[in-house]
Formats: sequence, C-alpha cells, structure tokens
Amino acid sequence: MKPEVSERLFIEELFSRSRKNIEDKSKIKVIDKLTGDASTRRYYRIFTEDCSYVVCLDDPTEEKNTFVEVQDFLQKYDISVPKIYDKNLKKGYILEEDLGDLTLLGCLASLESKEEELTLYKRILDKLMAMQSIDLVDINASGKFNEKFDYEKLKFEINFSIKYFLKILLKIDDEKLLDNISNLFGPLCVRLSEEKMILTHRDFHSRNIMIKEGDLKIIDFQDARLGIAQYDLASLLDDCYYKIDTGNKEELKKYYFNKMHKHIGQDSYEKFDELYSDMAIQRVFKAIGSFAYIYEKRKDERYLKYIGFAMEKLRKYMFKDKKYNELRKLLFGIYYES
Repeated sequence: MKPEVSERLFIEELFSRSRKNIEDKSKIKVIDKLTGDASTRRYYRIFTEDCSYVVCLDDPTEEKNTFVEVQDFLQKYDISVPKIYDKNLKKGYILEEDLGDLTLLGCLASLESKEEELTLYKRILDKLMAMQSIDLVDINASGKFNEKFDYEKLKFEINFSIKYFLKILLKIDDEKLLDNISNLFGPLCVRLSEEKMILTHRDFHSRNIMIKEGDLKIIDFQDARLGIAQYDLASLLDDCYYKIDTGNKEELKKYYFNKMHKHIGQDSYEKFDELYSDMAIQRVFKAIGSFAYIYEKRKDERYLKYIGFAMEKLRKYMFKDKKYNELRKLLFGIYYES
C-alpha cells in the first residue's frame, strides 16, 4: 500500500537526514505503508537500492520516547530487539531495522509437527527468560520502569474489559451485574499483585515476535513494567491467536519453572501453576477487552474473530477451580445469551 504524497515527502525528508547514521547512501526506490497493529503508530517500509528499513511515525514529543528508552535499555543486555538507526522525536520519527513480515504466528502455520512447535517455543522462552533475568537493581537504577502490575493496574484492566466487551460490545446495561462481576475479579487481582515482581514485556504473544533469518526478535516492548513472572508466560502460552499443543504447553511451563523458580521466588511448582491459571484468566479477559476496544474505536473487525476462542479458554480455566464458580456462571450467562 502506497503512502499519501504528504507522508512520502515527510519520510523522504527525514530519511535524507538519517543518512549520516547509516552506511547506505543509495537512492530510495519504494516506500510502502505497512498494515497497522493494534496501536495508533504508523509504519512504513523504505526500500533503497541496497537495503530496506522500517519507519515508525509516532506522536511527536519534546520528552523521551518510551519505545526508544526501553529499546536502549534492553539492547545493553543483548536482548533481541530491533536496532534503531536514527530518530527525531520532535517529529515522531524513528528509523528501525527491517525485521521482515514473518511473525511467530505466521511461522506456526508452516510447522510439520508438535515436536517442532516445542523446540521453537523453547527458543522463545529462552529469549523471554533472558529479559526477565535482568537484575532488579539494574532495572530500578535505570529509572525507566516505575510502573508495575499492582492491584490497581490489574483491576483497571479488568474494568476496561467489562466496559468495552460487556457494556459496549454486548450492550449489557445492568450496572449492578457489571459491578458484581468486577468485584468477583478482585481477589484474583489481590493474589497476583502480592507476588515478587520482575521485568515483564507486557504484551508477549505470537504477533509481537518476529523471525528474521532464523533469529527471534521481540517487538512492541515499550510498555514494559514490573509484574509477576506469569504475566508474560501466560500471554505467550495462552495466546488468544494460537492454541499450543496441550502436552507441549505443560512441558514448556515446567521448562520455564525449572530454569526460573529461584529468580522469581516461587519454589513450589503447584503454587507456580496455580498462579499461572489465575494470570491466564486475567490476561485472556484483558485481551478480549482489547479486541472489543479496537472495534469500538477504529471499527477494525480483524480481532473480533478471536473472542470466541478466548472466551472458551477463559471458561476452561475457571472450571479448574471452584472459587471461580460464581464469576464463571455470571460471565458466561451473559456471553451465551447475548
């Protein structure tokens, strides 16, 4: 898709200034506008005679850009993130490494066996654990990660989904019922907020992992913050875009636990797994709210198709523990009858 003439001229002007930071001095051949993600950022691919790059146009700022700040921090610890070649934050311009178009989700479609799936996911978990193992002293000293998934943030995400999924998309106007559902999610948010916190990506799923020349690259990390270890793990293994083989998922959870239990301060696998289930419920419900939000605000229907899969995933986890019986009956009473 071609950009508007004004967009093209804007990008060409800024890219010409970037040439001092890159060795590529060849002419621009093509500028393509890329399909957007769930954010408001706009992406373009520049093809020169010798190379290709991705331009991100974000909101102009006089202050620091969180994507640039977090990328700089993660790169210092050899975390697999895209390179940044140049930036002009006052104009909202960031020139990045082109990672291509192959996401983990796209790659999964071509796998030949569940053994290949397991091997690939272990590689991804190794990348995740490298990021999550960064010392908390260094994380706190950086001053870049002052926010965390505390009770207020977790509950905010729950209420976000209640608003955009139940109230707006499903048109449920019974405020007492919606408040009851919100309150029933409260104890879960308390449990998850009381555990030791580490650095979390915040949106670690199959669309935010790119594959370039066989290497795995992590994107969309600008909202990284402190949180319970299971936040990212559940985002990946209970991804609302893809269903991992059940046996592989259990093996991957144990693979992660065996390598990380000391770092995350969870010595009992039983407790670890219980917290994982709690976290999966919170993450999946938040994802459903995001899908509804994107449709409400942008009329983008692409994500609506994942809601049914996500809701059945949610129901499965709620059936595992009697403490969710009341919440499950209320939530699915609404969903199945709407």
